[in-house]
Amino acid sequence: MIRVGIVDDHAIVRTGLRQFLSEHVDLRVTGEASNGVEALELARGGEIDVLLLDISMPDQGGIDALAAIKARFPDLHVLILSGFPEAHYATALLRQGASGYLNKECDPEEIANAIRTVARGRKYISAAMAEVLAESAAGGQVDRPLHETLSERELQVFLRLAKGETIGHMAEAMFLSVKTVSTYRTRVLEKLKLASNSDLTYYALKNGLIQ
Repeated sequence: MIRVGIVDDHAIVRTGLRQFLSEHVDLRVTGEASNGVEALELARGGEIDVLLLDISMPDQGGIDALAAIKARFPDLHVLILSGFPEAHYATALLRQGASGYLNKECDPEEIANAIRTVARGRKYISAAMAEVLAESAAGGQVDRPLHETLSERELQVFLRLAKGETIGHMAEAMFLSVKTVSTYRTRVLEKLKLASNSDLTYYALKNGLIQ
């Protein structure tokens, strides 16, 4: 029996996933959460084998949650289930420890198969994700979107800034100093070749990284 935790801020999505997974005799939902903070508590409980994690959530989002969870529970398998296409986040999140990435528009059976795959300790790569990786390999570094060059922390800071979060609030939420967050902001602007926070927001919207 594979124990599954579901993390999504929409109750209807959690309900739908729970009902679907209940139809599979080898899968059992043993916990739910609606944001990143609750996801960490769910992981701490130790009653799950695979965590289904959304990216776009209030408070602590999925990207921050993935970093926190993998830092504390490196052996927990985290499968990203997001409304964003694979091309936007998948490569970066796989580098940061995710076991797989699925778009919410995928066939439901693919979710079940992905859960079984990552529960065995393997990475799950969808056909769409395989195409993204193949194009990246063929094109080399030149064709990579600039945001894919960001480190894990830089990506976290970038998305928080793009959503309008202040440096002070970020420093408190991420347990960093204001000076450190400011340094990350400077690096992000340099890597993305941008000049201001409003430029970051425009870039994120244009590239489908925030809604």
